[in-house]
Amino acid sequence: MSDTQLPELPGGGPGAEARKWAMLCHYAAFAWFLAPMIGNVVGPLVVWQLKRDSDPYVDAQGKEALNFQITLTLALLVCTLLLKVLIGFPLIALISVVGLVLTVIGGIKANEGKPWRYPFCLRPLK
Repeated sequence: MSDTQLPELPGGGPGAEARKWAMLCHYAAFAWFLAPMIGNVVGPLVVWQLKRDSDPYVDAQGKEALNFQITLTLALLVCTLLLKVLIGFPLIALISVVGLVLTVIGGIKANEGKPWRYPFCLRPLK
Protein backbone atom coordinates (compact mmCIF):
# COMPACT_ATOMS: atom_id res chain seq x y z
CA MET A 1 0.00 0.00 0.00
CA SER A 2 1.53 3.33 -1.05
CA ASP A 3 1.39 6.50 1.03
CA THR A 4 -1.25 8.04 -1.24
CA GLN A 5 -3.61 5.07 -1.13
CA LEU A 6 -5.98 4.01 1.63
CA PRO A 7 -7.14 0.43 1.97
CA GLU A 8 -10.43 -0.44 0.31
CA LEU A 9 -13.38 -0.24 2.65
CA PRO A 10 -15.32 -3.42 3.44
CA GLY A 11 -18.83 -3.94 2.13
CA GLY A 12 -18.33 -3.04 -1.52
CA GLY A 13 -17.67 0.66 -1.05
CA PRO A 14 -19.59 3.62 0.32
CA GLY A 15 -23.15 4.48 -0.62
CA ALA A 16 -24.25 7.58 -2.50
CA GLU A 17 -25.00 9.54 0.68
CA ALA A 18 -21.59 8.76 2.19
CA ARG A 19 -19.84 9.69 -1.06
CA LYS A 20 -21.69 13.01 -1.15
CA TRP A 21 -20.71 13.94 2.41
CA ALA A 22 -17.12 12.80 1.88
CA MET A 23 -16.92 15.02 -1.19
CA LEU A 24 -18.34 17.92 0.81
CA CYS A 25 -15.66 17.39 3.46
CA HIS A 26 -13.05 18.12 0.78
CA TYR A 27 -14.94 20.96 -0.92
CA ALA A 28 -15.80 22.68 2.36
CA ALA A 29 -12.21 23.95 2.23
CA PHE A 30 -13.44 26.53 -0.27
CA ALA A 31 -14.79 28.40 2.76
CA TRP A 32 -11.30 29.92 2.43
CA PHE A 33 -12.89 32.51 0.16
CA LEU A 34 -15.23 33.58 2.98
CA ALA A 35 -12.64 33.59 5.77
CA PRO A 36 -9.03 33.47 4.53
CA MET A 37 -6.53 31.41 6.54
CA ILE A 38 -9.22 29.84 8.77
CA GLY A 39 -12.16 29.00 6.51
CA ASN A 40 -10.26 26.21 4.79
CA VAL A 41 -9.85 24.46 8.16
CA VAL A 42 -13.20 25.38 9.70
CA GLY A 43 -15.24 24.24 6.66
CA PRO A 44 -13.99 20.62 6.60
CA LEU A 45 -14.00 20.52 10.40
CA VAL A 46 -17.69 21.44 10.59
CA VAL A 47 -18.76 18.95 7.89
CA TRP A 48 -16.61 16.19 9.40
CA GLN A 49 -17.92 16.83 12.93
CA LEU A 50 -21.53 16.75 11.73
CA LYS A 51 -21.25 13.56 9.64
CA ARG A 52 -18.30 11.52 10.93
CA ASP A 53 -20.52 9.10 12.86
CA SER A 54 -22.79 8.44 9.89
CA ASP A 55 -20.29 6.36 7.86
CA PRO A 56 -16.65 5.22 8.25
CA TYR A 57 -15.88 6.51 4.74
CA VAL A 58 -17.04 10.02 5.65
CA ASP A 59 -14.99 9.84 8.84
CA ALA A 60 -11.82 8.79 7.00
CA GLN A 61 -12.18 11.32 4.19
CA GLY A 62 -13.13 14.10 6.62
CA LYS A 63 -9.96 13.48 8.64
CA GLU A 64 -7.91 13.40 5.46
CA ALA A 65 -9.38 16.68 4.19
CA LEU A 66 -8.90 18.36 7.56
CA ASN A 67 -5.31 17.11 7.89
CA PHE A 68 -4.47 18.46 4.44
CA GLN A 69 -5.99 21.86 5.15
CA ILE A 70 -4.06 22.10 8.43
CA THR A 71 -0.86 21.24 6.53
CA LEU A 72 -1.68 23.79 3.84
CA THR A 73 -2.33 26.52 6.40
CA LEU A 74 0.96 25.81 8.19
CA ALA A 75 2.85 25.92 4.88
CA LEU A 76 1.24 29.25 3.99
CA LEU A 77 2.14 30.66 7.40
CA VAL A 78 5.78 29.70 6.84
CA CYS A 79 5.64 31.35 3.41
CA THR A 80 4.25 34.49 5.02
CA LEU A 81 7.38 34.64 7.17
CA LEU A 82 9.47 34.27 4.01
CA LEU A 83 7.89 37.34 2.40
CA LYS A 84 10.69 39.46 3.84
CA VAL A 85 13.22 37.65 1.65
CA LEU A 86 10.90 37.69 -1.39
CA ILE A 87 10.85 33.91 -1.83
CA GLY A 88 7.50 33.86 -0.01
CA PHE A 89 5.58 35.39 -2.93
CA PRO A 90 6.21 32.61 -5.47
CA LEU A 91 5.90 29.95 -2.77
CA ILE A 92 2.49 31.25 -1.69
CA ALA A 93 1.32 31.17 -5.30
CA LEU A 94 2.68 27.65 -5.84
CA ILE A 95 1.25 26.24 -2.62
CA SER A 96 -2.13 27.86 -3.29
CA VAL A 97 -2.39 26.36 -6.77
CA VAL A 98 -1.26 22.91 -5.58
CA GLY A 99 -3.72 23.10 -2.68
CA LEU A 100 -6.57 24.03 -5.02
CA VAL A 101 -5.79 21.24 -7.48
CA LEU A 102 -5.37 18.57 -4.80
CA THR A 103 -8.59 19.65 -3.06
CA VAL A 104 -10.53 19.30 -6.32
CA ILE A 105 -8.97 15.90 -6.98
CA GLY A 106 -9.81 14.81 -3.42
CA GLY A 107 -13.45 15.81 -3.88
CA ILE A 108 -13.71 14.01 -7.20
CA LYS A 109 -12.14 10.82 -5.81
CA ALA A 110 -14.38 10.94 -2.72
CA ASN A 111 -17.46 11.28 -4.92
CA GLU A 112 -16.31 8.26 -6.94
CA GLY A 113 -16.10 6.27 -3.70
CA LYS A 114 -12.33 5.84 -3.98
CA PRO A 115 -10.36 6.46 -0.79
CA TRP A 116 -7.98 9.40 -1.29
CA ARG A 117 -4.86 10.40 0.61
CA TYR A 118 -3.20 13.72 -0.01
CA PRO A 119 0.52 13.67 -0.76
CA PHE A 120 2.87 15.83 1.34
CA CYS A 121 0.43 15.91 4.25
CA LEU A 122 0.96 15.98 7.99
CA ARG A 123 -1.59 13.79 9.74
CA PRO A 124 -2.20 15.12 13.25
CA LEU A 125 -5.67 13.49 13.24
CA LYS A 126 -5.40 9.73 13.13
